[in-house]
Amino acid sequence: MKPLKITSNFEVFESLEALPEAIQELMKNAFEARDKAYAPYSQFNVGAAIALDNNETITGSNQENASYPSGLCAERTAIYYAGAKYPDARVKDIAISVRSVKHRVETPVPPCGACRQALVEYEVKQNEAIAVYFMGETGQVMKANSIKDLLPLVFDKDSL
Repeated sequence: MKPLKITSNFEVFESLEALPEAIQELMKNAFEARDKAYAPYSQFNVGAAIALDNNETITGSNQENASYPSGLCAERTAIYYAGAKYPDARVKDIAISVRSVKHRVETPVPPCGACRQALVEYEVKQNEAIAVYFMGETGQVMKANSIKDLLPLVFDKDSL
């Protein structure tokens, strides 16, 4: 047996105000998207905002369905729309924020596994890291410099 050690590095910002101004604005877009979520079942609202290299900002919110597999997370809603509307644009940064109707979320909440897989497809496609900033409703913000920090053993086109 040969051990394999995997490490990921993250930056932690104590508050929204500690972020660079452009990322604060991106996160505010994620807040606005989060407030438009349709989440009557989980009561867990998620908003995502994506900054593209063409200066466009794309947002998405989670959209639930009584048939749970038919819903879609905020991150995938945004990234798929960005890919459909601006197929040649590069994704620079993604901001994600969550809010629960049931309790106050003050710790950073990263994307789910399915969203990580969807996001890494775009990182591999553009051959350039995508920074991901994520937070709860308030409190600290975490930054991953690459989707691969969130999903270190990537399944991509080379896996096929």
